[in-house]
Amino acid sequence: MDEQKTLLDKSVPQPLAARLRPETIDEIVGQRHLLGEGKVLRRIIMQDAVSSMIFWGPPGVGKTTLAYVIANHTKARFINFSAVTSGIKEIRTVMQQAEENRRFGEKTIVFVDEIHRFNKAQQDAFLPFVEKGSIILIGATTENPSFEVNGALLSRCKVFVLKALTEEEITVLLRRALESPQGFGGQKIEVDDDVLALIAAFANGDARTALSTLEMAVLNGDTEGEATTVTRETVEQCTSRKSLLYDKDGEEHYNLISALHKSMRNSDPDAAVYWLARMLEAGEDPLYVARRITRFASEDVGLADPRALELAVAAFQACHLIGMPECSVHLTQAVVYLSLAPKSNALYMAYESAKKDALTQLSEPVPLQIRNAVTRLMKDVGYGKGYQYAHNSEDKLTDMQCLPDSLLGREYYRPTREGLEYRFKDRLEQIKAWKKEHEKK
Repeated sequence: MDEQKTLLDKSVPQPLAARLRPETIDEIVGQRHLLGEGKVLRRIIMQDAVSSMIFWGPPGVGKTTLAYVIANHTKARFINFSAVTSGIKEIRTVMQQAEENRRFGEKTIVFVDEIHRFNKAQQDAFLPFVEKGSIILIGATTENPSFEVNGALLSRCKVFVLKALTEEEITVLLRRALESPQGFGGQKIEVDDDVLALIAAFANGDARTALSTLEMAVLNGDTEGEATTVTRETVEQCTSRKSLLYDKDGEEHYNLISALHKSMRNSDPDAAVYWLARMLEAGEDPLYVARRITRFASEDVGLADPRALELAVAAFQACHLIGMPECSVHLTQAVVYLSLAPKSNALYMAYESAKKDALTQLSEPVPLQIRNAVTRLMKDVGYGKGYQYAHNSEDKLTDMQCLPDSLLGREYYRPTREGLEYRFKDRLEQIKAWKKEHEKK
């Protein structure tokens, strides 16, 4: 059975990207900010001084390639670990073996691809062995480690951020694939520069996508004799529908919702609708967008237009009732309305300011006059003494103190004069003037 599997593996050629995987630092294209002469990661690898680290970057930029380069340069035992197929039991087995190796003076590097796929318990299984130095952990992730990697584990790893490759760097890779014996160097492939540029643009910084697209285009190229010609039309057929760069659980998820939020805040309805469409057409949950829009209605519009919250809630209800694709127009209505609405962050600032005091002065007692005397004992010790019922006064106002003594005079809500909020500002000023006039001497 094993022999059959080996023969089968040998009969199936590896993908172009795998055949061209670099084995040394100098063969890697891109990431000059980390791997250029004198750069820190290059020095670490060349000196075999690798410590626990995380490679963070979009797909196809060389995270796994870097791990293989480290494997070629290091004197340590190198273990490639899959976050998709491995559980806690497998982790602990490998960790115990690594601990044994450490006792005999052998280092163990454990490479975990897609480390973000490990849950907290699985990540915790690595922690004691990283702390003791039993292993050097190298993780690769497309997700923001701040969100996806345990804080305790992350604090023990150096994070290196890998960047998407430029179109020029992608083109270098494509030319290497056409010339290399591991690529198409043994074949006569004719590809114009503008066709390579088209593939590089389509790849969007992803080397794996670029090489896979080239491979597909060559396989579907026009063959005449021993020559294969790859035309623009062939590439366009192979890339008929460019996938949107989006992962509902990943970093781009946060980037796009941020773009939507900031476009509305900047009163740019065209940009806001574009980012909305990018999210919805990539498969984002419309209820998630609706929740964020509802938050925006109070955080960035607030009482400058009290109807903003009503409209946002109505859009949320519409999304809940009818879903996509019909609810896209309701979200568009809310996004455009909020973009054009007058802006005030006074409510947001009020809460943040009050939150700061609440967190730093947690021991502040509630003034006796506004405590609720639910028992006779509470009443006897002064709960509710001095309480003034505003409805009993002609102006529906009293001079009763409601803040603790240490916070007396503190102002959290500072209304603007944007939109309808000027009415609330005028009303607040009237209330403060009344209280100043009637305050106890």
